[in-house]
Amino acid sequence: GTALSFARFGQGTGPIWLDDVFCTGSESELLECPHNGIGNHNCRHFEDASVRCSSVPCSYGDIRLADGSTSYEGRVEICNDGTYGTVCDDFWDDDDADVVCRQIGYFGGTALSFARFGEGSGPIRIIRMSSQWYWQS
Repeated sequence: GTALSFARFGQGTGPIWLDDVFCTGSESELLECPHNGIGNHNCRHFEDASVRCSSVPCSYGDIRLADGSTSYEGRVEICNDGTYGTVCDDFWDDDDADVVCRQIGYFGGTALSFARFGEGSGPIRIIRMSSQWYWQS
């Protein structure tokens, strides 16, 4: 990613928890990086850190939810050949929704159809005919 300074995306309003963070780049979490200690700082919110991340290509079968108002709802998109595409809602039901929700770390789900979260812009990757799933190029 690219480090951006001086509250590039706006100033925060709550506590400032970290200051003088010195990551090497190999850490898996920010709190693994050396810093002054939680809550120890000499900053003001105009110095809030920002970041622009590089996108990670998706892997075959990865699922994401797009354009919902929360992280646990949205249009179902699945990865194939490094690109996300949509899933057609033919025969889509709550059993399908349960599988998707479990795959992304939730307990279960409810099927919503007819582009409830807007139409996707990528290819339709999967269609369902009766009880069989088919990849579509």
